[in-house]
Amino acid sequence: MLSLQYLPIPPTINIRFANKPLMPHGASKHWAQQSRIRHGPTGSINPNSCLSKLSLAGVSECADQVELPEELKPELMPKHVAVIMDGNRRWAKSRGLPVQLGHRAGGQAMKQLALNCKKFGVQVVTIFAFSSENWVRPKEEIDFLMNLFEEVVQSDLKELILQKDMRLSILGNRSQLPESLQNLLSSSEELAKSNKGMRLIVACNYSGRYDITQAAKNIAAKVRNGVLQVEDINESVFQQHLQTNGIEFPNPDLLIRTSGELRVSNFMLWQLAYTELLFFNKMFPDFDEADLVEGLTAFQRRQRRFGGHKY
Repeated sequence: MLSLQYLPIPPTINIRFANKPLMPHGASKHWAQQSRIRHGPTGSINPNSCLSKLSLAGVSECADQVELPEELKPELMPKHVAVIMDGNRRWAKSRGLPVQLGHRAGGQAMKQLALNCKKFGVQVVTIFAFSSENWVRPKEEIDFLMNLFEEVVQSDLKELILQKDMRLSILGNRSQLPESLQNLLSSSEELAKSNKGMRLIVACNYSGRYDITQAAKNIAAKVRNGVLQVEDINESVFQQHLQTNGIEFPNPDLLIRTSGELRVSNFMLWQLAYTELLFFNKMFPDFDEADLVEGLTAFQRRQRRFGGHKY
């Protein structure tokens, strides 16, 4: 069962949410007013969650030297965090800026998100960069995005690979992308092949339904060719035919979506079966380190039962 956490929600919807964050005894009213994440009845955020608790000494050189905020426990850190980076266009429009500047700001926020996750000990980060449904947008915007992707791969991703030891995986149907971008993505994956650090997964021209459909087709072909028997098909076999096959911790522990939208938008539909969901009511370019700390803290307060119980 997917765990939702957000506010406000109309009372007619059959999901329980709190009307305001639940605060520990003695927490200040100011913190409750300033909290930027919506909290449900499953838990709350420690009011001491702030960047002043974080020692930044040596952050750029070694994540192991980072002192975590006191409310975060390394043993409860999600291994895989997925992010739907929503709200770049609305961020720009609300400021009277061209849409293109919103996407550029989102690119910078993406890089910082990856660095912050690495700093806090997250092992896999998946970002939803471009959906297969995004092709319906104006051609001018699509052309800009494809060029921006190339810029980001050549600069930011290359920096993360060479200087931060990050590994790189690409999900999605590459055949529809410009050939120059396809080549850049492939060469970047190869460049990061021997790295040992955090894995960054970029979902570009990705569709969860397409992922599942292709897996079903590949399994059907193996049955037709006598390579696989119908009786041998199970969840494990199916998962081996998804695009996340071979990736350690392929199923996200935590999904974060910005911009206030309450849906998964055809993203990692198989992999999100037991993922904890958090929705932030702010646009992705504004998503910062403090928000990530709050999100990770909320995750660590969840009780993940996977169909069982702990009481």
